[in-house]
Amino acid sequence: MSFRWNAVSVVFALGMMGSVQVKAVVQTTPYIALYNTPKYSGLTAMPYANPHAPKGGFLSTASNGTFDNLNSMNGKGSSTDGVDYLFDTLMASSLDEPGVLYPLLAEKVTYDPDKTHFIIFHLNPKARFSDGSPLTAEDVKFSFDTFKTKSNPGLQMYLADLDKVEVLSKYEVKMTFKSEHNAKMPLTLAGFAIYSKKDWQKKDFTKVTLQPILGSGPYLIDHIDAGRSIRYKRDPNYWGKDLPINKGRYNFDRMKFVYYRNLDIAFEGFKSGQYTLHEEFTARKWVTEYDFPAVKAGMIKKDELSHQNPIATQSFIFNTRRPILNDIRFRQAISYAYDFEWLNKAQFYGKYRRLQSFFTNSELEAKGVPSAAELEMLKPYLAKLQPIQRAGALQNWQYPASDASGFNRNNLLIARQLLLKAGYRYQNGLLVDTKGQPIKFEFLIHQDGLQRTLLPYTRNLKRLGITVNVRQVDVPQYIERIRRSDFDLTTGVMPQSLTPGNEQQQLWGSEAAKQEGNYNYAGIQNPVIDDAIEKLMQSSNREQLVLRTKVLDRLLRAGYYQIPTYGKGHTWLAYWNMYQKPKQTPKLSIGLDYWWSDPKQAQKVNQYFRQK
Repeated sequence: MSFRWNAVSVVFALGMMGSVQVKAVVQTTPYIALYNTPKYSGLTAMPYANPHAPKGGFLSTASNGTFDNLNSMNGKGSSTDGVDYLFDTLMASSLDEPGVLYPLLAEKVTYDPDKTHFIIFHLNPKARFSDGSPLTAEDVKFSFDTFKTKSNPGLQMYLADLDKVEVLSKYEVKMTFKSEHNAKMPLTLAGFAIYSKKDWQKKDFTKVTLQPILGSGPYLIDHIDAGRSIRYKRDPNYWGKDLPINKGRYNFDRMKFVYYRNLDIAFEGFKSGQYTLHEEFTARKWVTEYDFPAVKAGMIKKDELSHQNPIATQSFIFNTRRPILNDIRFRQAISYAYDFEWLNKAQFYGKYRRLQSFFTNSELEAKGVPSAAELEMLKPYLAKLQPIQRAGALQNWQYPASDASGFNRNNLLIARQLLLKAGYRYQNGLLVDTKGQPIKFEFLIHQDGLQRTLLPYTRNLKRLGITVNVRQVDVPQYIERIRRSDFDLTTGVMPQSLTPGNEQQQLWGSEAAKQEGNYNYAGIQNPVIDDAIEKLMQSSNREQLVLRTKVLDRLLRAGYYQIPTYGKGHTWLAYWNMYQKPKQTPKLSIGLDYWWSDPKQAQKVNQYFRQK
């Protein structure tokens, strides 16, 4: 399970019966706040932490597939879960406040929030790598210079607006942006792991490696069983343990990530105690399969932890680089073949909701018909959009719904009519294009058990005369094929934040579509969407950010680049009953880093295993 990526004056115009020139204020603060006022800057510990939580104990969880690379930043091989625990970032996110970061490696920052062209990070002189050596501005510069030139294309694009990194002093580093104003960039930069310049002097950053990497984080590598498991141990000399953001955090002496070929095998491992905390992704299992002896004996607890983040968009992704899937008319038609209502009734026990947005569960979601402000922003785009996308962007958007009977007859009839209207024809029961070639494609997956939820969709496509081959490959092959855009359809889970910014270029931007290893899996190349993302990135306040995100949401939905499927606004966790968590759960995370081991309960669990 992987959850955890010089003062200047400027002039701006203030419109009020004309323009008045005033000087914007460059500020130095112990936080970064995007469109928010920090609530906890004066606290000695976060409210969702127990500062007196005991240290000790063990936490283990499952990972899917395998691993061969500790350097998650170079985009090579299969990166290792938990590796982020080896490194600190410049600042750390609040789990209760969107777009707010507090001191970690940097004890304060200097920037202009109204015209963010640069930021200066003032490093904490106490910051140390795990070998005791000081972490300095030279290490920060080395890290970002390396990430800009040698990391995977997605990360390089993420940092594309970073113009230069300058060392001002041993503990001061200045980062200047190409844009005159990029409000999200300080948050982006503050969240990158910082590597040691000295540690990489004789190592090749671009190579896959299982050789330990020097970091400044709270954990060290304890043991590696290549491809099977990795165990970390808490660093007793961790330099940052007494920082407010870290009080009551990182309480487990050891953490382990155990790798399994699929989630079904992993679940059996959890039941037998091979690992201690399990995130459940399958509604059927959550409802029907937690009746094994350990549960009945009170040795395992189940939690449904709600959050206020956008629900990660689980979807079917169309690779629009393929000629047939580049036709929006075809993509629109086959979206009618997806029958969520029957799936939710027959397979999901009513536990999920249909995703109607790429920002569901947040104020960023576009709802109803466009507001006057949204219409004003959409107007310049409308003439440039394909008619289907133009109409969809102006609608009270709802994906096609069925009667949950399992036949989906009405929607399939609509799909058929749309296909015929678009020029497709039927020959001997098969759908053919204008050249008489049968329509067929491959659905690429790697998860065991996914075919069960795919079957209703592929069955409906076959009813439309479309030949579909579901091809399951192992995780490394899947990663490589996705990296090279070597697929027709696939599934994906796309997380979003409450403060979207330049990462949207990686997800939907034209340049990302052309780069191997980037995250625009659908291959979207639409100048209108590029412009909408650019405007979103230039938002000067929260209201503007929300408005522009809603417009982007409307354009993405109406483009039929993906079929958002289902999701939930909470996390399903099961764990052996030996853990405690703070009374207050953070709004934006499950807050696992703030949990701790209960020695008495751990002893009871151990006794249970001895009795077995």
